[in-house]
This record gives sequence, structure tokens and C-alpha cells, in this order.
Amino acid sequence: MTIENISQAKVFSGWHKQYQHHSDVLNCQMCFAIFLPPQASDTNPVPVLYWLSGLTCSDENFMQKAAAFRIAAKLGIAIVAPDTSPRGDAVADAADGAYDLGLGAGFYVNATQAPWNKHYHMYSYVVDELPKLVEQHFPVTQVRSISGHSMGGHGALMIGLRNSDKYRSISAFSPITHPINCPWGQKAFSHYLGNDSQAWKEYDSVELLKSRQASVPILVDQGEDDSFLQQQLKPELLLAAAEASQSNIKLRMQPGYDHSYFFIQSFIDDHLRFHANYLKD
Repeated sequence: MTIENISQAKVFSGWHKQYQHHSDVLNCQMCFAIFLPPQASDTNPVPVLYWLSGLTCSDENFMQKAAAFRIAAKLGIAIVAPDTSPRGDAVADAADGAYDLGLGAGFYVNATQAPWNKHYHMYSYVVDELPKLVEQHFPVTQVRSISGHSMGGHGALMIGLRNSDKYRSISAFSPITHPINCPWGQKAFSHYLGNDSQAWKEYDSVELLKSRQASVPILVDQGEDDSFLQQQLKPELLLAAAEASQSNIKLRMQPGYDHSYFFIQSFIDDHLRFHANYLKD
């Protein structure tokens, strides 16, 4: 698998780099970004935090807005941020240009319905193809954690719960916790997955916790002034499912904070330190 470097900048003695490559899983060209801390070398590979972004975002949002590089450099953690959907003129998009379906809104599922199933396999891309690519080309180990925001928080929770053997820890900001029970999730799942409710449950963190105990630690931060809190995010349902399954989840409700990257900036150091505790060999 080959990659092409399209930008790079030195930051906190490490490097932020952006690459493009052909994805066999998504059947299109994709971009991803990586931050390599100064400790990373061929003789000293470092662990990786995979970051999944939210609706309308690309690989650039977190890297430019989260202010995560200072602490990641100190802790010796690489960060990889993929795009949020397949891209390109041939990739299906919402007919009405809606922001919550199609381009920028992959929801980290493997679509089964036409026309989405030709390209929209973000679950397999994040879980399998991208890590193999990263581990082939960069001085990183196979030790991973996963985090994300909003739609990406949904992706991080769901992927981490389904693949506990691949991730040491999970965290999320403002995650869509119960997508089968909110407008964003219902719209996306009905298009990508069809009407099979059982298929929907396999991509829903609350439903997953009803059937299994989380075997890795989870940290969730949620702003109390988030305008999407009641209708779309519903963290209380995640907490109830976690308590019922005796899963190790810490939910922190943060007064005054909204859904923005100002919220993420405020607590990203906590999340990176949380993951660093579990990324040690």
C-alpha cells in the first residue's frame, strides 16, 4: 500500500503530516493526518490514538482546532485522524445536499444498501485498512486507543466496544450514544443499512452494552449546554446501559460547555493522559 505526503509541519518538536492514498475498502482516494511525537523513531515506535471526527468534518478539523499536540508530544503518543467518509465525484451523496447524510457523514458503518454500499465502508477502513497502512509506513506500534467527537464519538465507542482486543482504552466527547433512537442515527442507518433493526443494533453503543460488558476503560465528556444534548446525544442512556452491564465507564457532565471544539480544547489533555495510562506496554 502506497501513500503520498501532501503537507507537513513541525510542531512541538514532532511532525503533523497529511497523506493521501487509494483505499481498496472504500474504493476511492482518501486523506488522513498523523501527528508523530518527537520520541517516534524506527528504534522507538510509539502507540497510536485514533481520532474520529463528527458530521461535516474531515481529517483536518481535530488536527487544527483541538490543541492536542503539546500534550501528545510530552506523552509520546501518535495521533491518526481519518476523514469522516469516502470522497470523490463518483461517491454517493445526499440528493438534497444535507449535511447529515453522504459526504462528511459516513457514521463509521459498513453500508449494505445501494448506492452507499459501493463506497461507504468506514467501519472496515477504521478498524482494519487504515491501521495496517499506518503501521506499515510509520514508527508506531500495534498498541492503540480510540477517541472521537459527536458522530466520531459514536464511532469510537461502537468500534472500541466491538473490537476490545484492538484498543486499550476508549474516550469520547459529546457522542451520539444511541443512534437507533435519535434523528441523526435513524436517518443515516435507514439509508446505509436498510430496515433491518438487528443490523442497526450492531452499530449502536447503548445496544452493544445491553448485550456485553465493556472490557476496556471508557471516558466520556459531555457539555451541559450542548444544543444537541436532549434530542441527539442522550448520554444518560449510555450510562444506564453501562451500569446495567457493570462496565467501566466514567461520564463527566461539564457545566456551561457546548458542542464545539472550544469544549474539546478544554479537556483534550485529560483524555490524552487517560489514554496514556493504558497505552504503556
